[in-house]
Amino acid sequence: MDLVAVDPLLNLYDNAWPIRTALPPQPPPKFVFGEEGAVGVARRGEAIDSMVCPGAIVSGGQVRRSLLSSAVRVNSYAVVEDSILFDRVDVGRHCRIRKAIIDKDVKLPSGTVLGFDHDHDRARGFTVTESGIVVVSKSEPADSFQAPNPKPG
Repeated sequence: MDLVAVDPLLNLYDNAWPIRTALPPQPPPKFVFGEEGAVGVARRGEAIDSMVCPGAIVSGGQVRRSLLSSAVRVNSYAVVEDSILFDRVDVGRHCRIRKAIIDKDVKLPSGTVLGFDHDHDRARGFTVTESGIVVVSKSEPADSFQAPNPKPG
């Protein structure tokens, strides 16, 4: 998370330390929709104090102090804070994610909430570190994202 600081210890923009890599060709990151309004209420694609890799799309969602890997998608009205999302994570509409590490290829259904109630996160089978970081692996069953006691329909 130091990478998103104003002056990180490892400065990826330091020309004296070039990065040599063989990344596949991807389009630049894209940010769409620009409504005015409160965080999580307005449909506004933005990333603040964050790093967003090629191929990522922030489509009406808001990202703060986070790292989005390649081909991540953050959908409308979603809020991602203090988190690391690996390749091809898809954050559904109206999700609220805080202090999470989410493994590649995870698809978070609309309305998923992570990192706000650690007891709730543990009850759904997620790992929560001592420092309060929720870890979501790609092997999590789809029903892990549901409330532990859904109301009868």
